Amino acid sequence: MAIDISRSVHVTPKSKFVRHTKVPTVIFETSSELAKYVAGVVADLIRKKNKAGSAAILGLPTGSTPLGVYRELIRLHNEEQLDFSNVITFNLDEYWPMDPESIHSYHKFMQENFFDHVNVKPENIHIPRGDIPAEEVDLFCEEYERTIEQFGGLDLQLLGIGRSGHIGFNEPGSARNSLTRLVNLDPVTRRDAASGFFGEDNVPHHAITMGVGSILSARKIIIMALGEHKASVVKKAAELEVTDDVSASFLQTHTNSVFVVDSAAAAELTAVKTPWIVGNIEWTPVLEKKAVIWLSREVGKPLLKLEEEDFLHNHLHQMLHKYGSVAQIRESVFDSLLEGICTKPAGIEPQRVIVFSPHPDDDVISMGGTLITLADQGHEVYIAYMTSGNIAVFDHDALRHIDFVCEFHKLFHADDRVVLENLQNLKASIENKKAGDLDTEEMLGIKGLIRKTEATAGADVAGVPEERLRFLDLPFYRTGQVSKKPIGEEDIAIVADLLREVNPHQIYVAGDLSDPHGTHRVCAEAVINAVNVVADEGIVPEFWMYRGAWEEYEPHEIERAVPLSPEVVLRKREAIFKHESQKDSAFYPGSDKREFWVRAEDRTRNTARVYNELGLPEYFAIEAFKHYHGEL
Repeated sequence: MAIDISRSVHVTPKSKFVRHTKVPTVIFETSSELAKYVAGVVADLIRKKNKAGSAAILGLPTGSTPLGVYRELIRLHNEEQLDFSNVITFNLDEYWPMDPESIHSYHKFMQENFFDHVNVKPENIHIPRGDIPAEEVDLFCEEYERTIEQFGGLDLQLLGIGRSGHIGFNEPGSARNSLTRLVNLDPVTRRDAASGFFGEDNVPHHAITMGVGSILSARKIIIMALGEHKASVVKKAAELEVTDDVSASFLQTHTNSVFVVDSAAAAELTAVKTPWIVGNIEWTPVLEKKAVIWLSREVGKPLLKLEEEDFLHNHLHQMLHKYGSVAQIRESVFDSLLEGICTKPAGIEPQRVIVFSPHPDDDVISMGGTLITLADQGHEVYIAYMTSGNIAVFDHDALRHIDFVCEFHKLFHADDRVVLENLQNLKASIENKKAGDLDTEEMLGIKGLIRKTEATAGADVAGVPEERLRFLDLPFYRTGQVSKKPIGEEDIAIVADLLREVNPHQIYVAGDLSDPHGTHRVCAEAVINAVNVVADEGIVPEFWMYRGAWEEYEPHEIERAVPLSPEVVLRKREAIFKHESQKDSAFYPGSDKREFWVRAEDRTRNTARVYNELGLPEYFAIEAFKHYHGEL
């Protein structure tokens, strides 16, 4: 089916149209640029309809992906008088059963994140209800479809995409002509939603969702994806065959749909991952390095053993034509990787170093070996824990610590009735809490204290004394929920003050985009903004980025590789073990059920194995870093 690309998307200076996909696909440099683009499309439609005196009919999604769009639309309403009074909305889905007033309800989500901030009329808002009795669900779904039809259908449908490939809650197996209905949720979907419900056991097993057919009836569709954890499913939906196993792939059959993705979500697309396969490209040093490493792994040869025929038989004849010498190409890439291997990450002379840790354990999980190396080599290392991590503590861990304090008082005959009464109240707040309820402020304080003492113990194992630890407790995180506030001036000011206090020679920042809860990305934004603030004051540290527990940098991305000895790996493991509340079973394990120490060791050993296969020196494990070049 021919697709009218011109109707689907306008490529901006900060976006790139990707060819060789079956759905028009555009990559944006950052998630904020993507949000501005999508919000601009929505705003243009609303203004056009307002001018014509007709209503704009919007299909809206929930989840973390569209939050940036909603924030930009709110800004347009407040600052540019974008008028929503003639907008009619239909939301994709809602959990069932679900009280509309519950903090987990999509009704609540939409009110708090969008409708309460713009002038959409309440009677124009339509969201599937999760409190419908079972015997009335089918009738409600039929009426929902009829209401959409009565308004003439959707002008624009916004979508996110789940890791199972679902749009709305159309899980694998959903038919192309399916309509609004009650569905069973896929285990992957429930696992991904666990963080918002404070545990997978609290996630409903059912939802009411608009069907694939309902979605495809919209006149225009924009589907959004953010983060590396969406990369594989974006490839399936945009490049592979149409299948009901990936309901998003049905968008290939729509004449006016477009995929908008950030660079992380685009990583697996053929034209991004291996652009030399799909046509002529403009070679850059980064692409050359990526291609040669890919070739080495593809043919199973170390870099220095690659031959001319390897290039010719694997789509890299253009590179040979450019340089004319296989030796020059392979040796250049080999030398760049070899030069990046660094046993003294802060040099020989003593340096001041700040390691920024989004949560209280990211420092030791992600770069614990390098942290130990820096401390052992005599550098003045500080660790800045940017958030409390308090929502990731199990209730039973909090109860155990409360019981300890109670027994401590008994042991030393400390008859402090106020303290004991407070402790009993804290225990009662947990025992009376319903599944998925928020903690009290006092309980969040207890859980934050647990994470703080664990971090202090872990840092001590790594060789960083308590006086060099900074617990920043950035305001954006203090919601008591998984969803957080956007980064603010206060967050940036706190980080800037720390940079002024220490005046570091080096900083290390979590730069991964795979964090499914977004905290790592927000923390990185806070540091980047703060670095820009203090640069005018002459504070310009060397800026290195590390990855979190979810992904490691690809070999071509690595600019500094720090080798780890078996002894350092064991110490790193011990430091991770000090985070007892996160051991055995993390509160939000995501799609990976392995313990954090196992993930960390598997990842660093794999990086060392890849380096060895490329013909580089063999090490027990390697932690990888990338220099900050001005983008996440």
